[in-house]
Amino acid sequence: MKKKIVLISAVVLMMFGCSLNEARAVNLPDPVVDERINADETERKIVVAGGCFWGIEAVFLHLKGVKNAVSGYAGGESGTAAYDQVSRGNTGHAEAVEITYDPQQVTMGTILKIFFSVAHDPTQLNAQGPDHGTQYRSAIFYEGDEQKEVARQYIDQIDATDLLGKKITTTLEPLDQFYPAESHHQNYVAFHPDSMYVIVHDAPKLVAFEGNFPNLYVK
Repeated sequence: MKKKIVLISAVVLMMFGCSLNEARAVNLPDPVVDERINADETERKIVVAGGCFWGIEAVFLHLKGVKNAVSGYAGGESGTAAYDQVSRGNTGHAEAVEITYDPQQVTMGTILKIFFSVAHDPTQLNAQGPDHGTQYRSAIFYEGDEQKEVARQYIDQIDATDLLGKKITTTLEPLDQFYPAESHHQNYVAFHPDSMYVIVHDAPKLVAFEGNFPNLYVK
């Protein structure tokens, strides 16, 4: 099934004059500042947003050290944490993904490196590909000062290199609550490999991820 997705993705992308690796893969430096890990810690969480949550979730489900990735909503109130309301773009929510990871295997810094280099384009304001609106904004929903500082420092570090060609638009927002999305949105890419949206916008991310970060990609 994976070969089928890759082949169809290649054909579709060539129609637009780009290769799979050009779809979304930027060689970014490792973060200079990263989170501090205690020797006995085995689980941490971070919530990120960057366009449709399907592709973001799919990328991080393949990152070494990630225990789980859940699609959901962050930034708004509990009463509007539903797809039909969030999609209107006036709830304050962003389509987001809660990443649960083992900090002994992967740190927040590495997660952010994948987030900025493969999972989405952080230079687009309130949009990713065909999706437009504040619900598709690039954001990091931090818990505590350490997460906020690691994210802020890495954004400043990347912006100073001009590797992305534009400044990062990713917002840093305190996490009030993460609300899991409806069940049919969970692991959507794996369950709908023949979806044209997945083929065009999500499958190339996985190909670029595996091709550029083979030591971090897990089947």
